[in-house]
Amino acid sequence: MKSFTTVLSCCLSLAALGQATAQAQPAAAPAAPPPPPNCKPAEPARLAPVPAGGSPASARDFSRPAVVTAIPGVVAEGATWTKVWQQGGNSADGIVPDKDGNVLLAQEDYDQAIAVTPDGKVSVSVPNAWGLSSLSMDKQGRLYGVSRTERPGSTKAHRDQVVNAVVQLTPTRRTVADKWTDGGVLTVRPNDLSVDSNGGAYFTSGCVYYAAPAGVSVVAENITTNGIVLSADEKTLFVTNRSGIEAFDVTGPGRLANRRTFGRIPETDSGDGIALDSEGRLYVTTVSSPKPGVHVFDRTGKYLGLIPTPRPVISLAFGGPDKKTLFVVGSGADDERGQMIRVGPQQTAATLYKLPMLASGMKERAK
Repeated sequence: MKSFTTVLSCCLSLAALGQATAQAQPAAAPAAPPPPPNCKPAEPARLAPVPAGGSPASARDFSRPAVVTAIPGVVAEGATWTKVWQQGGNSADGIVPDKDGNVLLAQEDYDQAIAVTPDGKVSVSVPNAWGLSSLSMDKQGRLYGVSRTERPGSTKAHRDQVVNAVVQLTPTRRTVADKWTDGGVLTVRPNDLSVDSNGGAYFTSGCVYYAAPAGVSVVAENITTNGIVLSADEKTLFVTNRSGIEAFDVTGPGRLANRRTFGRIPETDSGDGIALDSEGRLYVTTVSSPKPGVHVFDRTGKYLGLIPTPRPVISLAFGGPDKKTLFVVGSGADDERGQMIRVGPQQTAATLYKLPMLASGMKERAK
């Protein structure tokens, strides 16, 4: 699970990538200067009070009733969340659907991506993907991810070999970029990403970056980012900026212009994951919030309402055979005794929920 407003990272296993990955990471690469001073990681999430009936004591791990009210065209009154799956550790993030209606989850602590069916069956989709923490899929159906260096406290034997990078996972594995454009080793830990049709990817790590074979460059500063997604036509890039959602015109691969505020969630909240539906509505998850859930905006940025969730949520995607099911990754999980599960360097867990929707996911792209 991602740190709630800090960047995440992932890396493919050198053994699985073979010599191609090793050759893409020359040991003698010069160190890059730090990113510009306006590219700072997000501040730690503010812990909200646990609502009545919630447990345990951390707002990041409580579960609670989530009464869904109607949002016309989006979700029906009384729609009910269903728990699909859970696992200890940093075990689910960067969720995307596959062509069969399953959802793919990055598992940073377990160095892999898994596929979870709508009824909770699990299989390994991408093995030996070191530090994998977020996923994205392009219009051609190619799966990409981000890698990042290990957190303090990691006990992985290969922890010193995990690097910051944007990688293609399927149908072939390759490193898109693990260097700055000047050849220096990438020194920021990538968080969420959104890939384009040109083989490049926009990603967040305090600011907005673009990864391409020529390397990684900063494309937007003076911003505190987390979630990121391209519009269906790839002409607009949306990113969260604390309680705001910023939009940029995409004028070419890695070129942004006309920054503006698309919409705002309540000031007590901080946006995390982000997704679009087939009508261009925008969905934003919140973690550090008294009322965590999914905020919904129409295609013009008008606020439509909140879909409450059983837990604070970090990532979301439309899935299922018709893409009319909303899947969210909840922060935390409880065991059969109702006790909080704590696993891994972050002492955390994740829970996957689903909700029937009136809206449906994008047809042009997975997410």
